[in-house]
Amino acid sequence: MKPTHPGPLVGIVVVVALLIWAVIRPIYSDLPLMPWTAIPTVLLLAIGEAYSGWATRARIARKPDTKPVEPLAVARLAALAKASAYAGAVFGGVFAGFALHTVQLLDRETPRGEFFVATGSFVSCVVLICAALYLEHSCRIPKEPEDRTRD
Repeated sequence: MKPTHPGPLVGIVVVVALLIWAVIRPIYSDLPLMPWTAIPTVLLLAIGEAYSGWATRARIARKPDTKPVEPLAVARLAALAKASAYAGAVFGGVFAGFALHTVQLLDRETPRGEFFVATGSFVSCVVLICAALYLEHSCRIPKEPEDRTRD
């Protein structure tokens, strides 16, 4: 599995945001209000992934008071991190598209509230992407020191 690079994730966010913005323009008034619950939910996922990255990194490095980590568990965490990064990019694009549309309507009360919800949700998705990239980076096997002699 190749490491995830931030460039394609940014591209996904931009493309999805523009698509959502174009789709939402004619149907915005028919949509239900955006729930604010996405913000704490995605932030809790990001905290969980960041903590998993920190713990996994310590276990792979075999720091004192940590149990060795099973290779299959690390592979599963890396797959979770990759999936979370891409899902965060897609949902971040959706929320960015909503924010792009509602930023034009800030003089009205309902779109103003939705702008802040969409922007907060977008920021939480960016935090999730960062946590996922950190978890994926933490799953890498550390390089051996070059001065170490082989037996």
